[in-house]
Amino acid sequence: MSRQLERLLALDELLRQPGRHTAGSLAKALEVSERTVRGDIAFLRDRYHAPLVFSRSQGHYYTDPDWRLPSIPLTQGELFALTLGARVLSAYSGSAYREQLQSAIEQLAKRLPEQTWVDLQKLTDDAVMFRMWAELDLNPEVWQTLEQACQQQQRVWMRYGTPNKPVSEREVDPYVLHFSHNNPYMTGWCHQRQEPRCFRVDRIQSIKLLDQHFEIDPTFDREAHFASAFQHEVGGVPQEMAIWFDPPTAPYIRERRRHPTQQIEEHPDGSLTLRFVVQGLNEVKRWVLSYGRGARVLGPPELQRMVQDEIEGMQARYQQGTGQ
Repeated sequence: MSRQLERLLALDELLRQPGRHTAGSLAKALEVSERTVRGDIAFLRDRYHAPLVFSRSQGHYYTDPDWRLPSIPLTQGELFALTLGARVLSAYSGSAYREQLQSAIEQLAKRLPEQTWVDLQKLTDDAVMFRMWAELDLNPEVWQTLEQACQQQQRVWMRYGTPNKPVSEREVDPYVLHFSHNNPYMTGWCHQRQEPRCFRVDRIQSIKLLDQHFEIDPTFDREAHFASAFQHEVGGVPQEMAIWFDPPTAPYIRERRRHPTQQIEEHPDGSLTLRFVVQGLNEVKRWVLSYGRGARVLGPPELQRMVQDEIEGMQARYQQGTGQ
């Protein structure tokens, strides 16, 4: 945004506030000369046909309070989409963008007729509700540090804690920030592991930018990297998953595309077999278990064993009694 545009926006905001506004008072508030203010007022009148007048009793003021500085023309649908998008981002990123989003929406509201904004807010409040599975408490400073690191290709040091594992200190070249199932992740080059790794941002306990800059590994193909992931898990040797779903469960599998490589084999009894190729088995295991007896792993054998071990462990835990 140019300095003149910033000044015009600030001038417009001042003129809408109660009180008597003179070139002197406006110049003092904007920290510019009275000559600059007079030039800006003339610019608003000549270029944008602002209904600005001056009187000794009222100073400079708008004769039509509903007049607004011209901005990018938006339809009601586009405004709704913009406001809705802000709410989606806020829901997924938690507190990371809360202040910026609130400020952006307030600035947008100032450029719209009051009734239009009231109707738009009412529409988004009444017609759309976001219900997240678990509330995300994302540290804005950590997220914004990672944003800066990605933009400037600057290495970071961080303390990272995973449940049931010791806290580790890492140096990472952040490549990309992404969300999966309302969880925020950073994928980048881990200098400890010497390979691309994925980190949950809300598990970063402390972080700081380092002086070293980096170049993204030319062999890192972002699209291919995430295409091989199931949910967010990557790493390991690509393997084909084969999972059978019984007739009552099959419709829920048909209605969504779970993975770019997926193929569905239909069976005469209404059941189906879902096949896809991914790296990493833990997320697939948890996903299969969420369908209970409606799903059965056909392969690979390692995934079969993981699911069987989990079921046997659950059975043993329940056999111990409800008091433990």
